[in-house]
Amino acid sequence: MGFTIGGSRGTREFRSGSRRRGRTSECTTVAEYTGLWGWDVVPGVRASAAGECSCGDARCAAPGAHPLPFAAEVPAGATLDEVTEVWSGFPGAAVLLPAGRAFDVIEVAEEAGRRALVRLERMGLPLGPVAVTPTGRAQFFVAPGAAAELPQLLYRMGWDDADLDLRALGTGTYVTAPPSDHAGLGPVGWLRPPTLDTAGQPPQARLLLGTLAYICHRVHRV
Repeated sequence: MGFTIGGSRGTREFRSGSRRRGRTSECTTVAEYTGLWGWDVVPGVRASAAGECSCGDARCAAPGAHPLPFAAEVPAGATLDEVTEVWSGFPGAAVLLPAGRAFDVIEVAEEAGRRALVRLERMGLPLGPVAVTPTGRAQFFVAPGAAAELPQLLYRMGWDDADLDLRALGTGTYVTAPPSDHAGLGPVGWLRPPTLDTAGQPPQARLLLGTLAYICHRVHRV
């Protein structure tokens, strides 16, 4: 059996056996992100259980949660062969996704995120991928531009002066992709995995923000 990963540079079928020799499972994972979902990927640092970052900087501000210095970015559409060529130089690297390109992220506490996800699904609102981190955060993938628009959106909805545990991640930030380890604390997972429909067209932030803000406010008051 095999599966197909297609991208702007062609379509390729992967099968078990000789064609996969020298290719690790992490290369296949990265190729799924670039080929199936159309996302850029960056090799990231790892952190030990003691919080020491593999970048070697003892004063690292984001241990295990930033791109590897001088590592080449793997562009959207890269095939498995192209991914392997890059990733072979950084075995064991975390898989990082640059925000601000194909998506931005609205991040809330995991409890609020799980509650909001149930409510949003019942309401039949469009949803994109939703990740959960070992630090107890839920990350809702939304259309690019949400980070820049967030203050104005919250103002229009009347949530601008509320004490909300909610933030947006946009250009210049990175999210750790499942199943990579985040900051030496454990793997990131999916609450709602990407699909061919949602990966390329995540929902506008305004469609989810009212519910997310309301649930965050209620969880905070409990």
